[in-house]
Amino acid sequence: MVHSEPYWDHHVPLPKLGSVHSRLFVALVALVCFINSYDGDFVFDDSEAIINNKDLNPATPLNNIWKNDFWGSNLSSNSSHKSYRPLTVLTFRLNYLLAGGLHPVGFHMLNIGLHCIISALMIDVFAILIGGLACDEKATRLAHVPKASLLAALFFAVHPVHTESVAGIVGRADLLCALFFQLSFLSYCRAFQGGDKSDSFSVSWIVISLLLCAVAMLCKEQGITVLGVNAAFDILMICNLNIYELTHRLLVRRKAVGDGEWIRKGLLVRLALLLFGGSLLLYARWRIMGTGPPAFTEVDNPASFAENVFLRIVNYNYYYSLNAWLLLCPWWLCFDWSMGCVPLIKSASDWRIVWLLLLWACLIGLIRQALCSPDSSKRRTLTFGLVLLVIPFIPASNLFFRVGFVIAERVLYLSTAGFCLILAYAVAYCCCCWRRHKKLLQAAMLALLGMNVVRCALRSQQWRTEQSLFTSALSVCPLNAKVHYNVGKNLADRGNQSAAIRYYREAVRLHPKYVHAMNNLGNILKERNELQEAEELLSTAVYIQPDFAAAWMNLGIVQNSLKKFEEAEQSYWNAIKFRKKYPDCYYNLGRLYADLNRHVDALNAWRNATMLKPDHSLAWNNMVILLDNTASLPLPCGECPRFPDRNSLSRHFSQPGNLAQAELIGKEALKILPKDHTIMFSLANVLGKQQKYKESEGFFLNALKINPNAASCHGNLAVLYHRWGKLDFAKKHYELSLKLDPSAPGTNENYNMLKRKLEQRQKTAG
Repeated sequence: MVHSEPYWDHHVPLPKLGSVHSRLFVALVALVCFINSYDGDFVFDDSEAIINNKDLNPATPLNNIWKNDFWGSNLSSNSSHKSYRPLTVLTFRLNYLLAGGLHPVGFHMLNIGLHCIISALMIDVFAILIGGLACDEKATRLAHVPKASLLAALFFAVHPVHTESVAGIVGRADLLCALFFQLSFLSYCRAFQGGDKSDSFSVSWIVISLLLCAVAMLCKEQGITVLGVNAAFDILMICNLNIYELTHRLLVRRKAVGDGEWIRKGLLVRLALLLFGGSLLLYARWRIMGTGPPAFTEVDNPASFAENVFLRIVNYNYYYSLNAWLLLCPWWLCFDWSMGCVPLIKSASDWRIVWLLLLWACLIGLIRQALCSPDSSKRRTLTFGLVLLVIPFIPASNLFFRVGFVIAERVLYLSTAGFCLILAYAVAYCCCCWRRHKKLLQAAMLALLGMNVVRCALRSQQWRTEQSLFTSALSVCPLNAKVHYNVGKNLADRGNQSAAIRYYREAVRLHPKYVHAMNNLGNILKERNELQEAEELLSTAVYIQPDFAAAWMNLGIVQNSLKKFEEAEQSYWNAIKFRKKYPDCYYNLGRLYADLNRHVDALNAWRNATMLKPDHSLAWNNMVILLDNTASLPLPCGECPRFPDRNSLSRHFSQPGNLAQAELIGKEALKILPKDHTIMFSLANVLGKQQKYKESEGFFLNALKINPNAASCHGNLAVLYHRWGKLDFAKKHYELSLKLDPSAPGTNENYNMLKRKLEQRQKTAG
């Protein structure tokens, strides 16, 4: 193993810091870049990976994490993205447990802390890649390149493309993967700590490196690429193989190379260990994934669906050039690059092909310098820069399998290390060649670092809320239908339906087959009673995507409102056909049956809803109300106060059969939902009609403790007291009800009845 101290390290325009101070400095700079995202909200993909992911809840069995994907879906499901990252989900669950719920501060702080640690560890990684593993007599590694490794680590710490991984909580997967990627590489290097001979290595440390690679893979699939970096390090650094010289001997001189000349003793053993470990990990991953890749659609990655192989390759390379541009000039950042954000190149006359040519010209130039330069230090630095740049990016390159995105800034987290290593060398080289302008170059370097720090702070500020994140993308990707969709969804969630409609319409215009935008737009139009257009949009959505269960259900709701009952029923059943466990659809189907006086069918539908979702409050409550309303006979007298239900007065005394069933269902519901005041209210009405006044009073009072301003609850409690003979209490609650809702006709009628009764009692007493 040959090492030479790089001559260019002392030209790096930075002060020489000690080992501890340099790490603390890099960590502090990384903290400054992203600290303003610490109190941000859950945004974008966080809603699916964290808020809606039941695997985070401590009540969910822990072994579910090992069965489900990153988003909480079962890996065997057709809808699963097959992203198996159980250790990342485990850290989310730990955040949830420590914070006592879904509080984003703890999630964000851990992300920021991880980035600081990774940035500090990059000093060690860069120092080994540039300066080698030379040690003193105490087996302490010599710091050959303290300034170069510090500069590269600073460039890494402040790169704005990291914002998605750090400020977006789902970026935790990239951070954890990068951390264990580093630890795996450093462990592999420890295998050679015993000496400078390539035949002296520790199998134990190589096994530890493989185990850490497995841990990195359990955080994110990209972790497997550390094996490629380890192999390249072994061949180029440990065995000191000169690829250019080897190729020259084989091709030009046609001279055979003996095994002892470049395949040093132990290299084949180490490569065999890496190959065996990597194959085992890939096989395990393939089995876990269900021996089949995830299914993506054309909108996720349109280039991968291009029928012409040449155009597919051209567009893939165009994507690579855009990724390279994000590394070089990270000012145009976007949370999503799909759905028209990057139009396909469809002909050789497209001017954007220039970017492909420029990318490959730069890569070929770097490769030439990395292979052919007489300077071994330069060859080593540029080669490892390219290795770190390219190998971690391979899983996102579409080379071996289709990926579900066009560009994703988060997948560049590790590749950025290679870019920063090459950039640090470029700065040192310029300072070495242009010594007269060293101060100017130093100022330019500091300006670049400062601009990146500012850009990181501004971008992480945009990631604090969905509103700022989505609107920031409008100027970067104005042709992206998903950007307009997300802006519209955010506006709708904040109650601005008029503005949301505009963005949803623009999303549909940009992408006429965007069924989710049609579904959401149809829902808003339904709420605004624009039922005809809503029906047209939802019908189009299910025509484009026949298995879109949510659109079928929403279409059924609209058709029900339009009195198209048969069509509505069929739409509901279509929704259930495509989503077997759909409690909300059963609930709406029950409402349809109730409107058609098909009471048994309604009860069955609502019972199905509660079986699928035991805490479905509306379904429980509707069962109680329906049994209450269908258990009645005509009211025989006109001077008895009436129990109003939610919307109208009940003009009936009740048969005991259905009321008893309603009572049982109400009490069953309260065992599951003990603080649901609406079920308490309905159960109290049922008990009152059965003349169980004391028990009914208790439920009314408990409901009022939870919701003291419920006029209907005060009014019905007054009716209970009226029938019970507690007229003073009845008068009090009638007045409270009328104060909260003066226009309630039933309460006014019953209150007038009470006043007549009180007047008669006074006359009798007089």
